[in-house]
Amino acid sequence: MSDEPRVPPAPDGEDEAEGAEAGRLQEVLAARREKLERLRAEGIEPYALGFEGPVVPLADIRARYGDLAPGAETGERVRVAGRIVLLRRQGKLSFATLRDRSDDLQLFLTEDAMGEGYALVEELDLGDIVGADGTVVTTKRGELSVRVEQLTLLTKAMRPMPEKWHGLKDPELQQRKRHLHLATDPAPRFYAEARAKTLRAIRGHLDASGFLEVETPVLQSIAGGALARPFITHHRALDVDLYLRISLELYLKRLLVGGLERVYEIGHNFRNEGIDRTHNPEFTMLEVYQAYGDYFTMMELTQDLVRETAIAVRGTAVVPFRDRELDLAAPWKRVTVLGSVSEATGEEITLERGDLAAIAEKHGVSLQPNWGPGAIVLELYEKLVEPTLFEPTFVVDFPREVSPLARPHRTEPGLTEHVDPVIGGVELGTGYSELTDPAEQLAKFQLQQEARAAGDDEAHPLDMDFIEALEHGMPPAGGLGIGIDRLLVVVTDASSLRDLIMFPHHRPEA
Repeated sequence: MSDEPRVPPAPDGEDEAEGAEAGRLQEVLAARREKLERLRAEGIEPYALGFEGPVVPLADIRARYGDLAPGAETGERVRVAGRIVLLRRQGKLSFATLRDRSDDLQLFLTEDAMGEGYALVEELDLGDIVGADGTVVTTKRGELSVRVEQLTLLTKAMRPMPEKWHGLKDPELQQRKRHLHLATDPAPRFYAEARAKTLRAIRGHLDASGFLEVETPVLQSIAGGALARPFITHHRALDVDLYLRISLELYLKRLLVGGLERVYEIGHNFRNEGIDRTHNPEFTMLEVYQAYGDYFTMMELTQDLVRETAIAVRGTAVVPFRDRELDLAAPWKRVTVLGSVSEATGEEITLERGDLAAIAEKHGVSLQPNWGPGAIVLELYEKLVEPTLFEPTFVVDFPREVSPLARPHRTEPGLTEHVDPVIGGVELGTGYSELTDPAEQLAKFQLQQEARAAGDDEAHPLDMDFIEALEHGMPPAGGLGIGIDRLLVVVTDASSLRDLIMFPHHRPEA
C-alpha cells in the first residue's frame, strides 16, 4: 500500500477545466517566447536600458486636453510610457490603452504615421511596457489619444496579465500577487497613495509642532512596551537571543529622560499573533511622546492628526465609512471603560464586584481562568462595547491590571490615565499619561511577572534597564501610539487592513 495520502477526487469536470486552463497558459507562454526570439533576431532588444527624454504623465495630458472636440489636432508632441492593458488590431490601424502610475490613455497607431515601425505592433502583447512619441489628438469618436509616430518596446511581458474584465477578484490572490493587483486595479494604487499622503501629513503636523523624528532599535534584548508575544531571533556574534520589537515605547521614553522633550517615530512593529482583517504580524506604528503633557494632551493631538490625515487623503474631514459618514473634524465624545461596560451589560460594573466572571458568562464572553477583575472588564469592553463605537470616541480610564505603563488615575483608585481612540469600531491605538515613578513602574512589572508565571506569555517582561533609566528622572509626559494601517482603514474605507499593507503575510502556497 502506498504511503502517500489519498487525494479526494475533484468534482466532475473540474480536473478537465483545470487541465484545459493549464494547457492554454502553456500555449500563451510558448507564443510569447517565439515573439521574444523574433524580436531579438530582428535586432530589437526586448528589455531596454531606459527611455531617455522627458516623459509626460498621462494624467497631465488628460488634464490639459480633456475637453477637446472630436477629431481635434493639437500639434502638441509628447513622450509617454507605460503598460499596455488593452490592444485592438485592425489591419493598418490599431488602438492600445496605455497605463502609467497616473492614468490610462489611448495610443492611436497607424501604418501611415509609423511607417516600417508599425510592424512592431504585431509583436506586442497585453502587459508589454512601451514608450511612444507622437502628437495629442482626439479620434472621430472623441477619444483623447496620442497619435504615435515612434513606438519603442521597453519590456516584453512573458506572462499574461489577469483577464481584463474579471481580473483578480480573490482577496487572498490580490494580496499574494500584489504586483498583478496593482497593474490591473486602481484600488491598491489609491491605498498606496493614501499611505504616502498620511505619512506626509503626520510628519508635517508633528514637525511643525516642535517634535523631533527619531529611530530606535528594531532588534531588542527585551521585548517591552506592549502586551504581546514577540518573534525571537539569535545574534551569532554576541551569542544572545534578540526580539523583533513589539513596541517603540520604552526606547522613546529613554529619550525623554535624556532631555529630548518631544519625540516621535514611525516604524514597524512585529507581534507573533494571529492574522485577520484587523491584525498582521508586521505593522506600521506611530508613537509620540511629549514632556509636560498628559492623556488629555494626547487626545487633542489624536484629533488633529486624524483630521489632517483625512483632509490629506480625501480632501475633507467628512469621509465615507461602511455606507455611513464619519465626521473626523467634530469634537470626539468620551466614555469610560467601566461606564460603557455598565451600559452594555445593564449592571453597575466595578472592579470590586466578585461576580464579574458570571456577568461575562451571561453575555457569552469567554475568559481565561487566571484573569483578574481588570482583565475581565477589559474583555467585556472589547467584546460588548468597542465594536459598537462608530463615531470618533475616546475610551478612557482603563484598569491598572491591564495598563502596566500608564500613570495611576489622579482621582480614581484602581484605574489608570489610559485612553484608546476608537472610530467605526476600530481601535486606532493607545494614549497615556505616562508613568514616571520608578517604584510604581517596578511594582507594575512585578504584577506582570505574576501573570507570566501563571501562563500568560503576553505579559510584560521585567526590564530593569528601563527602571534604572526612570530612576534618573523622566519629566511628566503624555504618550500616544496610533496604528497607521488601522487609521488608513478608516480614512480609505478599506474592508481590511490587509488591503492597506502591500505585502501582508500568508501561509506558503502548496
